[in-house]
Amino acid sequence: MDLELDADQLELRDHARAFLADACPPSLVRGVYEGTGTADGLWKSMVDLGWPALGIDVADDGLGQGFIAEAVLVGELGRVVAPTPYLATVTQLAPMLAEAGAHDVLARIAAGTCTGTLAVHETTAKASRHITAQAIPIGGGRRVLDGTKTHVLDGATADEVAVVVRGGPDDERGLGIVLVPREAFDAEPLIVIDPTMPLATLHLDGIEVDADRVLIEPGSPEAGWRIGLVQAHATVAMAISCVATCRAILEATVEYAKQRHQFGRPIGSFQAIKHRLADLYLAVERADALAWYAACTIAEQDRSGHAPMAAHMAKAAAGDCQRLATRDGLQLHGGIGFTWENDLHFLLKRAVTTAFLFGDAASHRVQLAQCRGLEA
Repeated sequence: MDLELDADQLELRDHARAFLADACPPSLVRGVYEGTGTADGLWKSMVDLGWPALGIDVADDGLGQGFIAEAVLVGELGRVVAPTPYLATVTQLAPMLAEAGAHDVLARIAAGTCTGTLAVHETTAKASRHITAQAIPIGGGRRVLDGTKTHVLDGATADEVAVVVRGGPDDERGLGIVLVPREAFDAEPLIVIDPTMPLATLHLDGIEVDADRVLIEPGSPEAGWRIGLVQAHATVAMAISCVATCRAILEATVEYAKQRHQFGRPIGSFQAIKHRLADLYLAVERADALAWYAACTIAEQDRSGHAPMAAHMAKAAAGDCQRLATRDGLQLHGGIGFTWENDLHFLLKRAVTTAFLFGDAASHRVQLAQCRGLEA
């Protein structure tokens, strides 16, 4: 397993970083926060560059560059807190469609004409085995949905939502996936700390879906395994985004420590500040290494069961990193770190949001222990 980016991936990273420096400045993010602007132009430019198609197979009209190329872009978008549907569409819905063989919708995503997301979590759910949302058969292959999904990224704006369900109130055989168009469900936007990551609660009661909208039949032998693989894919992408944002916090804090003077010298020259920055650097590097290791298990299509464990480790490390980065990033900026005018709070809020979506550090440690057959 090669953990280093190759020449093409490095070129993609450098190109993306240069593009986003111009296309997604802090002023654009501030406009989204304050409701005075949108990021529609940014998403159109990303579509024109072919970014949604990057990791999708050539057979589905994509560019076939794989998950590592996607992850490179996810990291760069996380560094600048880009408000786009890329994370939900490309790292959540697209892999589910690929597992289900929904080639027509995948082609629309590759073309940039469709956005989407994955609805997994419920109010009381901490893992997929606790899912209670149902897709009850009503004849002719059609099903009627019942239940609620919460904290769905882009849930109120996505064109298509892949919903994890069970087959009925007495169906304990396993899980399935149905694809629901935006106009069919009632979406309730949530109040969030980071408007660039909009979340919603989806009320599914009474929605009828046709047979061709059942992507994975509830109770099919491989349903749980396929859904787990897609969740690992989405979790790793979220971890990479979180760590990239934490690295941006570190870089901003180091730069501020060089510029801010106290007692006639930069505060970064004081040993106590150096120690805290060194600890933060180590946390970022550790989380980054685990996140990219997990990304490699996804990219190599590791179906041995190791990918979910690697995803749990990556997300747990990202959560630990986030706690340290947001605490020390804010404190070492001093009073200016608390102000609305300073751009630091965009990074802090994005890091917290991505650290909790698809499970926080504690929940992933529990799941990792369970994967190893330990009591948790």
